[in-house]
Amino acid sequence: MNRRPLAEQMRPQKLDEVIGQSHLLGEGELLRQIVRRAEPVSLILWGPPGTGKTTLARIIAREVNAEFIELSAVTSGKKDVERVIEHARQNWNLGLRTILFVDEIHRFNKAQQDAFLPHVESGLITLIGATTENPSFEVITPLLSRTRVLVLRQLTKDEIILVLKRALKTLKQTKRVLPKALDYLAELADGDARVALGNLELALSFGEKVTPEVVKAAAQRRLPGYDKKGDAHYDVISAFIKSLRGSDAVAAAYYLARMIEAGEDPKFIARRMVVFASEDIGLAGNGALSLAVATFEAVERVGLPEAKYNLFHCAIALARSQKSRETTDAMNDAFALARQYPNSSVPLHLRNASTKLMKDLGYNKDYKWQAGFQHKKGFLPEDIPRPPKS
Repeated sequence: MNRRPLAEQMRPQKLDEVIGQSHLLGEGELLRQIVRRAEPVSLILWGPPGTGKTTLARIIAREVNAEFIELSAVTSGKKDVERVIEHARQNWNLGLRTILFVDEIHRFNKAQQDAFLPHVESGLITLIGATTENPSFEVITPLLSRTRVLVLRQLTKDEIILVLKRALKTLKQTKRVLPKALDYLAELADGDARVALGNLELALSFGEKVTPEVVKAAAQRRLPGYDKKGDAHYDVISAFIKSLRGSDAVAAAYYLARMIEAGEDPKFIARRMVVFASEDIGLAGNGALSLAVATFEAVERVGLPEAKYNLFHCAIALARSQKSRETTDAMNDAFALARQYPNSSVPLHLRNASTKLMKDLGYNKDYKWQAGFQHKKGFLPEDIPRPPKS
């Protein structure tokens, strides 16, 4: 009896066995070229859970004949990384390549990520990091500049069904699962192949025929009415923001609860509230931005489920705050002016006079370093009309 989980049993061993990610695996695409040339490249694989990040990393290592070493940023520390680097040096001396795969690389702090830089730079290791978080926010810039970021897409419902059918064929259990049950399994998976296979494995253990009712019992959840990548995702976050803007704390809390229940990334919600604090409250409540930023930091440090208190605290406070679009309007007016006059000369009296010649030419003339100083020539370039005083 095979004791490995079904998702592990069905893990593809070759690129041609991978379902989905055609934008990376099609003829002429990057991953296909890496394997064909047998020249590994340091990568950051960014995508939702169950889209094949670990699988692709293992296949690349196998295809380019490199030793594959896997670390999890959740359980690994500095000493683990040092051991890998020392092992990679031994491989280097033997003429062997080393691919280091770091799962959830976004969980490593800046210092830990910095430790990879010289070894990626020298070619001692080929780094493949996997993350579900936006690398722009979670991976340090020097490391990003030394890697290629590849975005993995959530599997479609049809692709999940193909994964399930392949598993049933391998298990010789195709006739046991009703078509509607297969469809239901694919819907419940929400683009995550691992979840789909896990639910299928449990449903098959329940009885002879797998019906939608059996799937529901195995999965212990309803068919989701919220798709983190589909229309509902954007509809619900839109309703949440509009409720904050309309000062309806009850509605805002309802939409917030829906998002959390559906598994939305709490940092996504917190980021939107940071933006809202300046865009819609702005100068009417300068403390709103500090609260929203503190909430984002709390979500990062505490995580769910406890961080839900921070999210609701912030949402209710933002809903109750006075609203002002003064900052937003001023910003939009400034951008319009900058686009209309992109090359206007900065007035001489506002320029630093760092040399005697510059001072003789009128740089910094009649400017005084004092609070609230109003220069008689104003502060805008001469060719820009002054707005009327309100």
